[in-house]
Amino acid sequence: MFGAAAVVVALDQLTKQWALSALTDGPIDLVGSLRLNLVFNDGAAFGVGAGGGWTSLISILGLIVVAMIVRLGWQADQRSWALGLGIILGGAAGNLLDRVLRAGDGFLGGRVVDFIDLQWWPVFNVADSALWIGIGVLLLVSRHAEGES
Repeated sequence: MFGAAAVVVALDQLTKQWALSALTDGPIDLVGSLRLNLVFNDGAAFGVGAGGGWTSLISILGLIVVAMIVRLGWQADQRSWALGLGIILGGAAGNLLDRVLRAGDGFLGGRVVDFIDLQWWPVFNVADSALWIGIGVLLLVSRHAEGES
């Protein structure tokens, strides 16, 4: 679990550092509606709650989620469950690191660096993607387990 989380956090932070240096002059159009566009998010994943002064509350909820995932991970008896939980943990930890490291207001008040812009969906980052990928892994694992019983 912790290995998967570490890989996600590393990828997330490396891509955010790249975005901070490469996207200061404006967006980079890639293909179709996909572009790289630097945005600072004080809300939750995909900008939910942005601009509403919820940054510290969202961060505290993130810390609670991280603690719950670590607890579940210790109890995981299958590698596939640990992998899914680790991916989610890495996503949550990656965005929490931004709350700690990026300038902001008050305790855990930093803004999250987002840069993947589909132009028809809120701008997001690797950590946000990891949260949903991890959930998908857990859903697949649970469906597979149901099929075996």
